[in-house]
This record gives sequence, C-alpha cells and structure tokens, in this order.
Amino acid sequence: MAVIGFHASHEQIAPAQLLADVQLAEQAGFGAAMCSDHLEPWSERQGHSGFAWSWLGAALATTRLRFGVVTAPGQRYHPVVLAHASATLASMFPGRFWFAPGSGENINEHVTGDAWPAKDVRQQRLEECVQVIRQMHDGGAVTHRGLVTVEQARIWDVPDPKPAIIAPAISPDTAARAAAWADGLITVNQPAEQLRKVLGAYRDNGGKGKAALQVHLSWAPEEDAAVGIALDQWRSNVFPSFVGGDLPTAAHFDAVSTMVGEEQIRQAVNVSADTGRHVQWLREYLELGFDELYLHFVGQEQKPFIHAFGQDVLPQLG
Repeated sequence: MAVIGFHASHEQIAPAQLLADVQLAEQAGFGAAMCSDHLEPWSERQGHSGFAWSWLGAALATTRLRFGVVTAPGQRYHPVVLAHASATLASMFPGRFWFAPGSGENINEHVTGDAWPAKDVRQQRLEECVQVIRQMHDGGAVTHRGLVTVEQARIWDVPDPKPAIIAPAISPDTAARAAAWADGLITVNQPAEQLRKVLGAYRDNGGKGKAALQVHLSWAPEEDAAVGIALDQWRSNVFPSFVGGDLPTAAHFDAVSTMVGEEQIRQAVNVSADTGRHVQWLREYLELGFDELYLHFVGQEQKPFIHAFGQDVLPQLG
C-alpha cells in the first residue's frame, strides 16, 4: 500500500505551530512525514526557518510517524555533524527516520563565507560526505581527506538499524548518478514524462529502495483563493534548479519572482479547489511507480488543508 505523507515546511511555519500541524496530520490519517532543512526561507513573505534537527526530535517523540529530512552536508554542515545527528535520531527511534543529503543551495550555505562551488564539485563533495557518513554509521574511526576533511571521527552510539540515506534528485542525470550510493529516491512533482525519466534513470542504473515524491499543491474552498495562496507563498520556487541553487538570499528570490503569474505557478504547484482533482493527480503519480507521496500544501495555515484532505482525499488513496 502506498504511503501518503505530510510535508512540514520550516520556511513557512513557525516550529511550534508546525509541530502541532504534524500531530494533527497524523490524527487525520497521514501515514508519514518529512521536512525541509533551511536556514533562510525562499521568500520574506514566508518568514520562518526553524532548525529541522531540533524539531525532528520533538516530532518523532510526540507522534508515531516515520520522518525524513532533506539536508545538505559539506558546507554549512560538516558530514561528521550530520552523521552524529542522524545516528542519534535513528538510535532513539529505530526504523522511523531517514534523511536525504543533497548538494545544497547557496541560500543556506553562503553563510559560512566559503566560495559557492560549481554543481559538479558540489556533487563530488556530496558523495564524499555520504561515504564518510556511512563509514561512521558502521562504527569505526574515520579519517578522510578530499573536498571535505575528517580526522579520527567516531560515533559511539551506533544506530541499529542504520537510517536510510535517500537521494534527492530532480534531473535524470542526478538520479542515475545517485543510484550507486542511495537507499532510495525522492524527487518533486514535475510533468509526468520528466518524472518517468528521473525514476527510470535511477532504476536503470541499479537504484534500489523506495521512490518518494514531494507534491507541491494548493487547495482552498474557492479556486481564486487556491491560486492566491500559491502565488503568495510559492512563486519564488518556479525556477529551474540551476537558477534557484545559486541565489544567495530570500531577497534575491523575491526580486526575480515579482513577475511570476498564474500560468507559471500552475506548472510548479497543483492548484485546484476540487479535492477530486487532487485525488486524480495523486493517483497518476502512484501509477508512475512512486511508493510514497508527501503532500506539501504551500499555504501557511495548514489546518483547513489537513481536515479537507483527511476527509476527502486520503480515504480514496488507501
């Protein structure tokens, strides 16, 4: 049976409210959850950015859900820090935690003052970090010298089982490359043909494990309201990854997105006041071969969405 999960957006909602939201989502029938890991929001209109790793401990302790987080080792986070953090959560909540390390975005990483590397260098750095994290999860002392440096690092509370390390990928090339090291795949909603290519590239290159999809959506009782929510909160996120990955601050994202309109936002967000249309979209994603869908309602007030989808959408996808 497919898992329908709830996405907790730290960029958009204060951490205490987001904790209440994910607890409500569990009560409404969502079967899992995942969250973002940002230092800065995508837009000043969003206005939040709680620390994901602190929040995850509280969320895991106050629900029974399985949780994941998309994160980025190598610059803002040294891989030893992420190895330690993920091992601790996995040790306290066995089998309920996974994380997806990506190559990062400048909006979160520029704060170190280090140069922002080109994509190919970031990809190589990511793979070194994953190697370090896996070695540390095995319990040995790790020394590594490359794009990241590690000297005699060891985790003393070794997780059993180890947390799954999932590959976040938007392009087929990234998905194909990740097949060599990942325990699964997660991507975001795109046109069906592009999703087939991403999933196919991962599987065709030996990628194993579950495939998950984060679905950006906007719903409200009236269509105009659903469009307005999407434009207000998510118009900064309609750009290709090679653009969004390099902009340094929320102010930059706001500046480049001032002219984004309804047509563009509908290409990035599933917008409809009709819950039946959302059911149709979600079924189509499952038919493509995804095992888990994480629903991200792009508005800041989550309660109406949680109630509506718990009543009208989740029961049709079970």
